Amino acid sequence: MKILVLNSGSSSLKYQVIDMDTEEILVSGYYERIGSEEAFFTHKVKGQKIKVKKSAKNHSEVLKIVMEQLLHSEYGVIKSLEEIDCIGHRIVHGGEKFNESVLVDDEVIKKIQQCVDLAPLHNPAGILGIQACQKEMPGKPNVAVFDTVFHHTLPKERYIYPIPYEYYKKYGIRKYGFHGISHMFVSERVSEILGKPIENLKIINCHIGQGASICAIQNGKSIETSMGLTPTAGIPMGTRSGDLDPSVVTFIMKKENMTPEEADIMLNKKSGLLGISEISADNRDIESEAAKGNELAQLSLDNYHYLIASYIARCAVAMNGVDVITFTAGVGERGIESREEICKKLEFMGVKLDNQANQNAFAVEAKISSEDSKVLVYVIPTNEELMIAKETLRIVKETI
Repeated sequence: MKILVLNSGSSSLKYQVIDMDTEEILVSGYYERIGSEEAFFTHKVKGQKIKVKKSAKNHSEVLKIVMEQLLHSEYGVIKSLEEIDCIGHRIVHGGEKFNESVLVDDEVIKKIQQCVDLAPLHNPAGILGIQACQKEMPGKPNVAVFDTVFHHTLPKERYIYPIPYEYYKKYGIRKYGFHGISHMFVSERVSEILGKPIENLKIINCHIGQGASICAIQNGKSIETSMGLTPTAGIPMGTRSGDLDPSVVTFIMKKENMTPEEADIMLNKKSGLLGISEISADNRDIESEAAKGNELAQLSLDNYHYLIASYIARCAVAMNGVDVITFTAGVGERGIESREEICKKLEFMGVKLDNQANQNAFAVEAKISSEDSKVLVYVIPTNEELMIAKETLRIVKETI
């Protein structure tokens, strides 16, 4: 079975075709700047990487371009669209309306639309991706796979906020958590590596990239996570603040005469590592400047590592222990220095790093803890697209 996986952003679309008989990625691509004359796409297949500048007004036009590439005589991977059995879509926010992946129909689209207030940039794009597929490939099953679903197992006392309860009842304000597809994939993968049932493991997965979240996974279920109502919460990120004293926001708004929209931009686009360092949102740039003696660069990294380690410890408290810590996503998979600094702060928990193994683990699956470490530490490259494809296959088999 061949599954097309789509990850629709407000101005972008990522795609993969996966042969589920072998779990082989036949092709992957990324279309950027939808609606702009500068739009282009990158198409990777059979060791080739093709970059083409081609404008498109909307997601439907982009999908036509994607299908042209899939059918291309030179670098296509299928001879007919009939070879695509179904389509899996990453949808960021399912609110409390969805507690599992679902086959898409008109009612599902309506419910995703009702969650737009909780993810105003992401959910509309997800809907556009679904509608484009329904238009261009009528009759093909579409499955919505939600980033929030994995966290539906959070106990209520951990997802409720200590504000007037009426705001939860009226607006659904609570912790939802994100990166659930990645947390699910990594936890299942480390269970396979260790040869132990996931139900017998206490896992803390650190999805650390430009967006970042920590998740405590016990018995295969999320019981604590760092992101909240939105992906702004939790640990600091490239440009996002993470958790703050809420009065910081209202104080700055008053002093700077900010609108809520301007405050939102400040918290999501101008904070985090970029905010403190005043240099960049990219760890590599900041590490380079810190090595030259830049104090703000070093301060931003110190703050970043401390707060990540603190949340890992919080997750250990939530599970009353931890068997394995996993690092994934851009920084988690490639940030050798960050992994070292974070793990140093966890030595009180019995975490010991094998420095050579850590140095060698660059975007590869590897154990990086020492033999005498009381807690196993692994680098596990995430594969959200494969997880979406697995969920899509499961739902299609169960419902069709």
